[in-house]
Amino acid sequence: MSAMLVLEDGATFSGTSVGAAGFAFGEAVFTTSMSGYQEVATDPSFEGQLVCFTAPMVGNYGVATERSESRRPHARAVLMREARGPQWTDWLHEHGVVGLTGVDTRSLVLHLRDQGSMRAAVVTGDEDSPDEVLAAVREQPAMAGAALVAGVSTKEQYTFAADGAVRVAVVDYGCKRSILRRLAANGAAVDVFPHDVDADTVATYDGVLLSPGPGDPAPLTAEATVVQELLGRTPVLGVCLGHQLLAVATGHGTFKLPFGHRGANHPVLDRRTNKVLVTSQNHGFAVAADDHRSVTHSSLYDDTVEGLDYPDLRARSAQFHPEASPGPHDAASIIGDWVEGLKAVA
Repeated sequence: MSAMLVLEDGATFSGTSVGAAGFAFGEAVFTTSMSGYQEVATDPSFEGQLVCFTAPMVGNYGVATERSESRRPHARAVLMREARGPQWTDWLHEHGVVGLTGVDTRSLVLHLRDQGSMRAAVVTGDEDSPDEVLAAVREQPAMAGAALVAGVSTKEQYTFAADGAVRVAVVDYGCKRSILRRLAANGAAVDVFPHDVDADTVATYDGVLLSPGPGDPAPLTAEATVVQELLGRTPVLGVCLGHQLLAVATGHGTFKLPFGHRGANHPVLDRRTNKVLVTSQNHGFAVAADDHRSVTHSSLYDDTVEGLDYPDLRARSAQFHPEASPGPHDAASIIGDWVEGLKAVA
């Protein structure tokens, strides 16, 4: 079945439908990850987005239940140069994800790099004209100002790992399973809480991890207030959106990146050691660059803040993904080191 992608600036790209049929609205973005396509599709941070893969072939090694980062896909559509393997395309069908193959992904990525990520729609079939689709796209809300965590967070508290040397509370803004597995593997008992949990409930734990998640941190004023109320009461580690909320809670500004940081090859400078980490990232908003002494890591692409540390408040953060699923693993020690620090004072 024929299909097309229509961007809000009027650009169109054709392809062939290999996933679910119908419309998919969202923000068109791209990821430079060469593997981990199932992890990408099920990462809650891709909520409300149409994801273009720069890897030329997607689906090569099939799918497996244990690779999913959450209970359902969050990417609304995937755009590929060449979809490979019936397992992958069957999975897209089964989970209701619109998928296009045969897309000129090189031209699309260059367009998004130059013009920025933008609202878009994918439509399968040829019943609708590009002008009709474009009009519908321009009626959709923009990603800037979008508070999306309520739609991806757990609704109820649950225990992921009951046994451990220390107790860690995870505030779920869109948490990946690999973060929970990493905490448990390093000896933590893990309880997961909804995004709107109050500070008093989690302050009794040995540590609190603020998870990644989708959307703009600016409208999450209630969540940032809770983070502020936690500071100094128990150790806090923020990851991705959790990093941004820690930044907001400590007086830093955030802003929307032109086309985001999404991929598994992002170089980050550790200012304390002058070493470079190759990291996995997935975010469209960032913490503004400054020379504040709390900044521990910075992006070698655009100098945005990639890490914060407040020893007096017992809080630190990373914009990149230290759980590194599916990789790379340069920063994998961050979660383990944090848990070991909790054990030392438990």
